[in-house]
This record gives sequence, C-alpha cells and structure tokens, in this order.
Amino acid sequence: MNLINLIIMTFITTAAFVPTNNHNDKKALNPELSAYIGTIKEDFSKIPQDRVEELDKIAAFIQKQVKDGQPVQLTYICTHNSRRSHFGQIWGATAAAYYDIPNVKTYSGGTESSAFNERAVAACKRAGFDITKTSEGKNPVYQVSYGADSEPLKAFSKKYDDASNPQSNFCAIMTCSQADEACPVVKGAAARVAVPYDDPKAFDGTPQETAKYDERCKQIATETLYVFSKIKG
Repeated sequence: MNLINLIIMTFITTAAFVPTNNHNDKKALNPELSAYIGTIKEDFSKIPQDRVEELDKIAAFIQKQVKDGQPVQLTYICTHNSRRSHFGQIWGATAAAYYDIPNVKTYSGGTESSAFNERAVAACKRAGFDITKTSEGKNPVYQVSYGADSEPLKAFSKKYDDASNPQSNFCAIMTCSQADEACPVVKGAAARVAVPYDDPKAFDGTPQETAKYDERCKQIATETLYVFSKIKG
C-alpha cells in the first residue's frame, strides 16, 4: 500500500468513529413539527433580555439536575390549566427530545382545573403534533405525540398539586401572572420561575382567535426550545 492510499484509509477509518452532535439526525419528530422547529430556532435572538434572564434560571435548574444525574421534573402552572401551561408541558417534552436531554418529565397544572381548551389543542395540531382524544366529558383526556416512536403525553386539566404531578424536587414554571400572584410559594418545588404569557383566551370568538393561539403556541415553543438549547448533556 503506497503512502497516499494509507493516508486515505486512515482518514476513512478515523472519520467512522467521530461522534456527531447533530440532534436532528437522532430525532424521529413528525416531519411537519420538525419543519416548524427549524423556523422558530431562528427567533432565539429576538427573545427580550428580561425574559432571557428568567429562562436562564430554568436552564440552570435543568443543567444542575443533569449534572447530578437526577431526574428533571418541570411543572408548568397557569390558572385553569387549559392553554398556556399545556403548551409549556408539550413543548418542554418535545424540546428535551429534540436536544437529546435524557430523563426529562414535564407536567402541567392550575390553581384550579377546567379542561385542555379545544382551541389550544387545535393550535398544537397546526404546529405538527399528533393528538387523539381518549375520553369525553367536561375534562377530556388527550394523548399528544411529537413523533411515531415517542411516548405520548397524557394531557388533561388538573390542579398543580394533583397526585399525577411531582410532589417534590421539581421546577415550578409560572406561565401566567394570575397564578404567579396566587402561588408565591409552590409546595415541594426546588425552584420557581415566573415567565408569564398573555392569555389567548382574550381573543376567543374573534377574527383574531386562530392567529393569537398560534402566536402564543409559537412564543412558548421558541422560549422552551431556547432553554433546552443551553443544556450540555
């Protein structure tokens, strides 16, 4: 074997063992959802600095848990657990999968319960999630999936201290100002961060309804993906 061939063979052999950090190659996201994420990642730089400072607190909690080999539990809280907190729970799980952050579990709850609002459900579907209603009634249960191989999230309205949510060692993420004021202390939370979002409910029944729900879904997606983009596995 001459010198040139030897160099070529060495390069090929070495390249075969070089690890990749391309998260997109590792994920089996729904194609429409993957395309959606690809566009909103460009908006990280547009997040206002005061919100970045709060979002970085969530990232710090996640990073510490990862470093310590502890489970990452995030509970998104708003008043009725009907819109913004569900967006948070769903996008939290999706962002963790997208950035390949292991052992992350996301939850949601309210200071009171109502139902996962059908307009918020529709906004998630438009973003690319597969959603199936598995029960009927005033507070139906939905199965939400970001990919064919993902474990579906169980989404329904409940209080934040419901038995199905973590009771300790979690980060409480307050997604509305009313819940933030009503719960100055969240029992069992290891960290508490307020990142309130405007309620799209204000536009229910108006010509702006669909656009406002999509806007809020996108904002929460952008900020949640930003948080997980900061985490080193």
